[in-house]
Amino acid sequence: MTSTLPLLFEPLTIASVTLPNRIVISPMDQYSAVDGIPGTYHLVHYGKFAMGGAGTVIVEATGISEEGRITNGCPGLYNADQVAAFRPITDFIKQQRSVPAVQIGHGGRKASTQRPWEGGGPVGAAEIAKGDRLWKPLGPSENALAEGWLLPKMMDDADLKKTRQDFADAAERALEAGFEVVEIHMAHGYLLQSFLSPLSNKRNDSYGGDRQGRMRFPLEVAEAVRAVWPKDKPLFVRISSVDGIDGGWEIDDSVALAHELKARGVDVIDCSSGGNSPKGATNANLTRGPGFQVPFAERIKHEVGIKTMAVGLIREPDFAEQILQDGRADLIAIGRQALVDPFWALHAAQHFDIDPDFEKWPHQYAWWLEKWDKGLRRAREQAAE
Repeated sequence: MTSTLPLLFEPLTIASVTLPNRIVISPMDQYSAVDGIPGTYHLVHYGKFAMGGAGTVIVEATGISEEGRITNGCPGLYNADQVAAFRPITDFIKQQRSVPAVQIGHGGRKASTQRPWEGGGPVGAAEIAKGDRLWKPLGPSENALAEGWLLPKMMDDADLKKTRQDFADAAERALEAGFEVVEIHMAHGYLLQSFLSPLSNKRNDSYGGDRQGRMRFPLEVAEAVRAVWPKDKPLFVRISSVDGIDGGWEIDDSVALAHELKARGVDVIDCSSGGNSPKGATNANLTRGPGFQVPFAERIKHEVGIKTMAVGLIREPDFAEQILQDGRADLIAIGRQALVDPFWALHAAQHFDIDPDFEKWPHQYAWWLEKWDKGLRRAREQAAE
């Protein structure tokens, strides 16, 4: 390296897309779309992260079909109105020198659920009275997530074919909507991860059984998306590196999956965990601590030779930088910490003293802040005299 920049602020080029830094806003569901259409809330929500200096902003899990949404409040990419509604969002993110990305997925047996603040279980009478729909979810097998949850339909050949095509169609709409990166959601107990895990996939046909059989449908989806997503644009996949439940998906399985995904043209593995239980969307079953999922990203990166993204309780700029310096991951995903501080990336640049003149800030802010900073410095100097 000849640059004096911290690695956190080194650009990273994947295919023809250059991420201006290694800071990524993790997809965090907001459950605030109407009929799958994002609105002004989403423009402000995602726009502020781009204004805050993140190199890449990943839009929340976006349904590939109406029934593929997790809740009635989740956005979708299954019609032209949704494409049109996303366009101002991606345009604004680009105007702020950030890269717009979107996570596409299918809720599987965790679809048709309440918004978290409504309880997070299956859609009930109260939600239906307010206009929400209840639908029968799909899954690899006819077994519910837990007692009281909806019984999914075991997907037949027609369902598998349609869902593969829905993923491909959603990727094409993502391109039309202005996204530069697509991430396939293969994590957290949703449809594709439920095919991977032996806890949820009880099939005895070619889409079940051993690990190779359980990987078959998710890999077919990756192939279908890669076939329509431009070769010069990055394709990410988010995985649950482990189920965190006895008898479930393990890190050795994720290494094998990553080898297969790399062979199919996937560029980055986003290493999350958990979710194959009713306790939460993500990693509620695992012992948490700062960077608790980093070892997953590290192992996959080195054993597979593919770029990885680390995520999970990475709150401090020095810690994020150390992960990169140690070669444990290539990208750092910031989630809830960005909700607390949408300007986390710009504050990190100040922490490393690489933006003393606020040049990384929106210019509408920078000229104010430069004067403000000079005034503060003068006041401190006078107080010290």
